[in-house]
Amino acid sequence: MNAPPRPRRGAQYSFRVAGRLDDHWADWFGGFTVARGADGTTTLRGDVADQAELHGLLARIRDLGLELLAVDSGPAGK
Repeated sequence: MNAPPRPRRGAQYSFRVAGRLDDHWADWFGGFTVARGADGTTTLRGDVADQAELHGLLARIRDLGLELLAVDSGPAGK
C-alpha cells in the first residue's frame, strides 16, 4: 500500500475567485499579489509555508464569502 502524499511545503499558490478585489486585500492575505482579470475574477498569488497557512488562507476566502474558482500550486518563489 502506498503512503499518502506528503503535504507540499514552501509552495507558491494561486487562488482564483469570482469578483474583483481591491489591492488593499493583499495585506489581509499576507502580502499576496492581487491581479484582476478582464473576466471579472481576481487571482491572489503568493508563497505558502505549510498546510496550516494554506488552510488559513482558504478560511479567509470562505469568510469573505468569495466563490473559489481555482487553486494552483508550484514551487515557492516562482
